[in-house]
Amino acid sequence: MEQHSLTSLMVVVGIAFFIPIILQRFKLRFIPVVIAEIIAGLIIGQSGFNIIAEDPWLELLSLLGFIFLMFISGLEIDFTAFEKKKQNSLKGVPNPLLIAFVIFFLIFAVSLALSYLLVLFGLIKDPYLMTLIISTISLGIVVPVLKEKKLTEGTLGQIILLVTVIADFSTMILLTVYAMFRDEKGLKVLLLLVLFLAVFLAYRLIRKYFNIELFDNLLKGTVQLGTRGVFALILLFVALSESIGAENILGAFLAGVIVSLLSPKKEFVHQLDSFGFGFLIPIFFVMVGVKLDIWELFVDEKILLLMPLLLLFMYVAKVVPSLVLKKWFSWKETLGTGILITSKLSLVIAASAIALELGVISEVLNGAIILVSILTCLISPVAFARMFPALLQKSPEISIIGANEATVYVARDLAEEKSVVRLYSTEQPKEVTTEFPVIEVKELTIPLLDQKDAFKADKIIIASNEDSINIRLGKHAKEAGISSIVMKIENPAYHRKLDEEGFIVYSTLSSTRTLLKALVDNPGLVQLITQHNKTIKEVTVNHAKYDQTPITRLAFLGEALILHIYRNGKVVIPHGDTTLHPGDRLLVSGNSTDIERIKLELD
Repeated sequence: MEQHSLTSLMVVVGIAFFIPIILQRFKLRFIPVVIAEIIAGLIIGQSGFNIIAEDPWLELLSLLGFIFLMFISGLEIDFTAFEKKKQNSLKGVPNPLLIAFVIFFLIFAVSLALSYLLVLFGLIKDPYLMTLIISTISLGIVVPVLKEKKLTEGTLGQIILLVTVIADFSTMILLTVYAMFRDEKGLKVLLLLVLFLAVFLAYRLIRKYFNIELFDNLLKGTVQLGTRGVFALILLFVALSESIGAENILGAFLAGVIVSLLSPKKEFVHQLDSFGFGFLIPIFFVMVGVKLDIWELFVDEKILLLMPLLLLFMYVAKVVPSLVLKKWFSWKETLGTGILITSKLSLVIAASAIALELGVISEVLNGAIILVSILTCLISPVAFARMFPALLQKSPEISIIGANEATVYVARDLAEEKSVVRLYSTEQPKEVTTEFPVIEVKELTIPLLDQKDAFKADKIIIASNEDSINIRLGKHAKEAGISSIVMKIENPAYHRKLDEEGFIVYSTLSSTRTLLKALVDNPGLVQLITQHNKTIKEVTVNHAKYDQTPITRLAFLGEALILHIYRNGKVVIPHGDTTLHPGDRLLVSGNSTDIERIKLELD
C-alpha cells in the first residue's frame, strides 16, 4: 500500500512538474497552469487512464494544498485598492469603491434571480448555493490580466479590482454561513464574531511585535521565522474555524487576509507562492481532475442541459451589472469588464466540495460545475484581451513647480525625450523662451495649482525657494497618489525624515557637493551621464509576464547591458542567471533604440 501511494504521488508530482514546460514549449501560455493541471488530472484519473488510486498520502497533501490555496486567496487581496487615488479618477466618475459595491450587489441580485430560474426549470434544488457559485470571481485570473494590460492604476482597472476583491471576500464569508445553516449549525453563526475578533487581535499583536530586531535577524538563514509563523497562523485559524463549526478554508482564508494587511515584502510573498504553487497546490488541482468523471456528465440529460445554460447565466450575471459602467466607458471596455470578471475557479471548487460533503449536490453536478468554471477561465481572459482596446504607449506627464534656471533646462531636456512637461511659476522667469511656456499662478498654493492640474501627473518636481512650501506641496502630491516626488529642500535637518517618507530630496549644496566629488573620483561616469544621457536609462519592470525571468532569456535586449538592478532599496549586480522581479528598477546602457524597445517590453 505504501509503495502504491508513493508511486501515485510520484506520478502526480511529475505531471505537475512537466505541465509548465509543455505549455511553454507549445506556446500555450493563454491556458492558465491550474487549468492545465486539472486537464492532466482528467487524463490520468477516472476520466482517462485511471492510473491514480485514492490513498491517504494524496488525500492529505491535496487537503493541505486546498487549505494553502485558500490562504493564498486571502493573501492576494490588495487592501490598498480601497485607497482613493485622485489623479486616476476620470472627470465626473464617482468613487470607484462606490461603483464597485453597486456592481457587486447587482451581480448578487442577478445571480439569485438566475438561480431561481434554474430551480424553476428543475435543473437544481438549492438556489442559494448556485447564487454563491455564480457570484464568485477568480482573483488569481483577473489580477494578472489587469497587470498585463497595465490597467491596475487606471480608474477602470481599480473598479474591476475592487469588484473582484469584494466578491472574493463576501462569497467566502457567505459560503461559510451557508454551510453552517445547511449543517444545522445556524446558532453557531454568531461564533463567527469570535473568529473575526481573533483576526483583529492577531493582526494587532503581529503588527506591534513583529518588527523588533530579534525577529528581523530570525527571518533569514535556516531559521525562516516568517515562514514558520505563517504556517502556525494558518493551522491556528483552521483549528479555530473547525472548533466553532465553520469550514476550515475560512480559517486559512482569514490567515491570508491577516498577512496581506501586514503588507509583507514582495520577496516573502514570492517565497510563500513558490512553496504553495511549487508543491502543494498543483497536487490539489491535479487531484481535482483525477476525481472527476466527465463521461458521467454526458449520460444525464439534465446535466447536459444545465452546463450550457449555467455557462450562459454566469456571463449574464456579470455582463448585465457591468452595464453600469457604460455611462463613463466605451462598449468594448464595459462588455470586456463583464466578461473578465466572469472567470471563476478556486471558490467554486470550494463551494461545490462543501456542498458535496453536505449532500446538497451529487458527484455528477459537482463535476458539471467545475467543468463550466474551467471553461470560464479559458474563455474570459482570451475574450477580454481581444475585446479590450489596445493601450497606446502613454508619454509620462511631469509637473515642475518653481521656475528657475535649473528647472527650465531640465524641463527642456525632458520635453525633448517626449515627456509631457508642465512648468508652474508665480512669474515668467527671464530664462524661459517662447518655445517653452510657463503656466503662471498668483501663488504656489494647493487650490491654485489644483485648478491648473499640477497634481495630475506621473511625476512631480517641486523646486520653489521656500522649504515649507515645498514640503506642503510634496505631501499633497503624495496624497494625490503621485509615486515619484522630487523636492528641493535646502535645510538638511529635514532630509532624513523626508527620505524615510519616500520623497526624493535634493538641495543646491548637496547636489553641487555630490557632482564635484564625482568629478574627482569618477569623471568618466559623470561624462557618461551628462554628455551621453540618452545611452543610459532607468527602466522599471512592471510587466507580470517577466516575473522570475532570467536576464539571459530577454531576447529584446539587443546590444544593451543591464548595469545594476535596484530592488527594495538594495543594489543587485546582475549575472546571467539573475531573475527579474516586479518593481525592479534596471539601470540600462545602450543605444536609444534598444532602450526604447526594453521600456516597451518591461514597463
